[in-house]
Amino acid sequence: MVVQDIGVIKLNKLGDHQTKLKEIFLQLQEIIETYLPSHMAIESPFFGKNVQSMLKLGRAQGVSMAAAMTMGLEITEYSPKKIKQSITGNGNAAKEQVAALLKGMLKFEVKEHYLDATDALAAAVCHYHQISRGGPIQAKGNNWKKFLKENPDRIRT
Repeated sequence: MVVQDIGVIKLNKLGDHQTKLKEIFLQLQEIIETYLPSHMAIESPFFGKNVQSMLKLGRAQGVSMAAAMTMGLEITEYSPKKIKQSITGNGNAAKEQVAALLKGMLKFEVKEHYLDATDALAAAVCHYHQISRGGPIQAKGNNWKKFLKENPDRIRT
């Protein structure tokens, strides 16, 4: 497993919520076009105390999933506990603990301003663990050459 890229979509300078959702959609489609994944792993919605925050997060998750669906990706949702359990062995682990274990597991440096991006990375690693064990979906191959041979429609020029 190799981390190709990690980042955070900055939205604080954008105006209204609709503009922010559109930006999430467009940037995710650009990321998908760049890296050509076949799957998206996403954290399922969780309950919080602030209803407005939950609604905004749910909308962001929805447009993220819509971006992936329009690009033909298979989507699998994992609960926050399942993701943390997969990485740390503890479903109640702190974000910093998850980030530290990912850093050691994947041999990459997590800069502090990318700490939120490790949530998405943890979902991806959780998904990798699931498919490598014959989980919810079967992996199509374990290397790029085999993947490209089996999926010529995924090659864009």
